[in-house]
Amino acid sequence: MTTQALSMLQAIRSALDVMLEHDSNTVIYGQDVGYFGGVFRATEGLQKKYGSQRVFDAPISESGIVGTAIGMAAYGLRPVVEIQFGDYFYPAMDQIVSELSRIRYRSANDFTAPVTIRMPVGGGIYGGQTHSQSPEAIFTHIAGLRTVMPSNPIEAKGLLIASIESPDPVIFLEPKRLYNGPFDGYYDRALQSWRDHDLAQVPDGYYTTPLDKAAIRREGAEVTVLAYGTMVHVALAAAQDSGIDAEVIDLRTIWPVDIETIVQSVQKTGRCVILHEATRTSGFGAELSALVQEHCFYALEAPVTRITGWDTPYPHAHEWDYFPGPQRVIAAYQQVMKDL
Repeated sequence: MTTQALSMLQAIRSALDVMLEHDSNTVIYGQDVGYFGGVFRATEGLQKKYGSQRVFDAPISESGIVGTAIGMAAYGLRPVVEIQFGDYFYPAMDQIVSELSRIRYRSANDFTAPVTIRMPVGGGIYGGQTHSQSPEAIFTHIAGLRTVMPSNPIEAKGLLIASIESPDPVIFLEPKRLYNGPFDGYYDRALQSWRDHDLAQVPDGYYTTPLDKAAIRREGAEVTVLAYGTMVHVALAAAQDSGIDAEVIDLRTIWPVDIETIVQSVQKTGRCVILHEATRTSGFGAELSALVQEHCFYALEAPVTRITGWDTPYPHAHEWDYFPGPQRVIAAYQQVMKDL
């Protein structure tokens, strides 16, 4: 299979293109995703290629977008809907919780809901409080949903195709700061491109990445780092700059989480640092911390440490005070190495 260097945005578009061609039941819709090609251009050119009955615009009604997708899925279609920003999903929460996540359970498996909901999430773009949220922990609390967040182009495509093919509903979260290049948290340095990155060599055509398996981005012996999305790149930069031999695990699928890979790593290193951009209290890092403590208590040589956003709305004027940057992560690495 031939490959080409793609940005994450291009890889997502390629996945949608593949599924529109591969499965005639796949339909794509949302606010501005048709003629306009989406606010980030993730669906650019797809309506022209496949027609307005398969790629089309929806009214400004997140509840309506998700609600109609549930009905379509029950009748055999595979809707892929876009919520323009992750911050806008709240009006659809009743449909997601009360209907989408439970249709298989309440129908005793007579109906499934193969709906994929795409949402750009996270900060680092000066989007302020209403364009920067990371709501992943909310979805992991809802039984019946899968929650996915890629960190690179090659897996963004494979994970999205696997999500669309899943018989269960998938919340597919796209870190918008990664759309056009990797970001290690050093905001004052030159922007990076995906062009020369190994994980940007995206295969043409159809392939999938498993929805239930984490990836070890960097092997190490001193501390296990659990991260996803943009924080994977921050974790790697902090490992390089600190000189600490960190093993960085990219969860990829946040829920169901790959607990086996986590346990094997923590039992080897004896230490664990957890990174996420969302607010700290009741963030998914708290669940990860509890899982590590439950499964690895006798292997731990230091308390599990979380590096997260703060318990405040994402501040426009203090973007980089909120964002968990590499200096905060390096300090955490150094601290867990001292806690003997």
